[in-house]
Amino acid sequence: MSIPKLNLYELKSQTYVPSPRVSDCYAEAAAVCLENQSQEKGVEINVIGDVEATLELSWEEVSQQARDSWNDLQEATEYGATCIAILLVQTLTDMRVTRRSPKRTGFDYWLGDKNDDFPFQDKARLEVSGILKGTTAQINQRVKEKIEQTKRSDVLDLPAYIVVVEFSTPVCKIVIR
Repeated sequence: MSIPKLNLYELKSQTYVPSPRVSDCYAEAAAVCLENQSQEKGVEINVIGDVEATLELSWEEVSQQARDSWNDLQEATEYGATCIAILLVQTLTDMRVTRRSPKRTGFDYWLGDKNDDFPFQDKARLEVSGILKGTTAQINQRVKEKIEQTKRSDVLDLPAYIVVVEFSTPVCKIVIR
């Protein structure tokens, strides 16, 4: 059985949000983070938690200009994790990103059903976090923190998808609450 492939730069063709230009920016950040952690194209990412899968990641070659542009690895990790999280949620679930959420809501993006046409219906929340190099304990701690953070918007009575991406392994933990 072959492992499904996921090209980071396909984000722009698979989403309404983020826009194609922002999607490429996020994909480049993810590629910089992966290569910073000595990952090579074709590396497998294990998805654990409430959704489980193994996928093969690919991306465009990272130039020195890209590395210099993403020299703030904390920011690169945030945006790179967003790329991978959105791709995984849209590949492995029936949800898709519909729009960005404003700050202080407790989550990053609104999710809608993949099969709904415009206008999208807000059916769930997505909160993303990234760790450049971390342990299983750090990933689990971050998931707990993000679960707590999403409680700010529990009044919406919608499921929350918490996605933590770790680049050195790489691994992604998805928890749906």
